[in-house]
Amino acid sequence: MKNKNNKILTEEINLSSIELDTKTTFEIVNLFSEADKEPQKAVNEAIPEIVKAIDEITLKLKSNGRLFYLGSGTSGRLGVLDASECPPTFCTSPDLVQGIIAGGVDSLTRSSEDLEDLPDLAISNLVDKNFNNKDVLIGITASGRTPYVLSALKYSKNLNALTISISSVPPNESILSSDIDIRLITGPEILAGSTRLKAGTATKMALNIISTTVMIKLGKVFENRMIDVSISNRKLFDRALGILVELGSVSKETGIQLLKKTNGSVKLSLLIALSDLDINKAKYILDKSNGNLRLALTKV
Repeated sequence: MKNKNNKILTEEINLSSIELDTKTTFEIVNLFSEADKEPQKAVNEAIPEIVKAIDEITLKLKSNGRLFYLGSGTSGRLGVLDASECPPTFCTSPDLVQGIIAGGVDSLTRSSEDLEDLPDLAISNLVDKNFNNKDVLIGITASGRTPYVLSALKYSKNLNALTISISSVPPNESILSSDIDIRLITGPEILAGSTRLKAGTATKMALNIISTTVMIKLGKVFENRMIDVSISNRKLFDRALGILVELGSVSKETGIQLLKKTNGSVKLSLLIALSDLDINKAKYILDKSNGNLRLALTKV
C-alpha cells in the first residue's frame, strides 16, 4: 500500500531503522541481518510465477531463442552479472543469455541513472541485439516505473516475444506490460530508497533460481553436478575431474585420459565411462539426445 505521502513501496521509510545514523555498529548490522530475511520470503511468495517463467523460458531456448535481462542501475548490473556467469558455469554461448544495461559497459562501474529516463534507448538496445519473437525478455525494475524498462517490456510484448517483469512493488502501484509478472515484495529499505539492498538481494536470488533451473532443464546438470562446466583453469579442471571420478566411477588416471580424448567434455566423458561406448558412438547418441546425458543413457 502507498503511504500518506503517496510514495511507492520501495521509497517508503522503514520504521525499524529510524535514526539509523545514531545506532551502534552492532545495532546496524543486526538490523541488516533481520531485514535480509525478507528477500527469502519475497521469493517464496513468487514461486508460482517463477516456476511459470522457468518453464516458458526453457521452451523458448529449446526452440533456438535467447534470454535477455534488461534494466538500469542496480537492476541492470544484476542482470549482466547473472548472464555473464552462464558461460563459465554451464558452457553456454555468450549469446544464449545476455544482459543489457542502460549505458552499456560503462554503467557497470559508473553511475548512469539519468539514462533510465530514456525509453527510446531501450528499444535501440534491443534492436541492436536483433531481439525478436523467438527470444525472451526479463525486464527488471525495482520501482516498477523505470521508463527504460517499461519501454522495453512494451516493445517485447508488441513483438509477441515472451515478456517477463521483475519488480518490488505491488500491482496497485505499477501495471507492467508482461506475460509473467514476478513481484518480489521486500518492503521499505533500511536506507530509504536504496533498492540495491533488500530488493536487489531478492532479485539476485530470483535470477539465480531462474537461470540455474533453466540450465538444469536444458540438460546442463546430471544429478546435482555441473556436467557442462567450462574447463578454463586448473580449479575447473580439478572440478571436472572430480565430477567424472565420482559419477563415472573411474580412477583419476582414467578420468584424465577421458577428458583429453573428449577435449574436456565432462558430459561426453561421463557417457563413455557409464556405457563403455566408443567416442564416436557416444557423440552420436548424445547429439540425438539433444545433449541430455540422462536421456542418452536410456538409449545405450
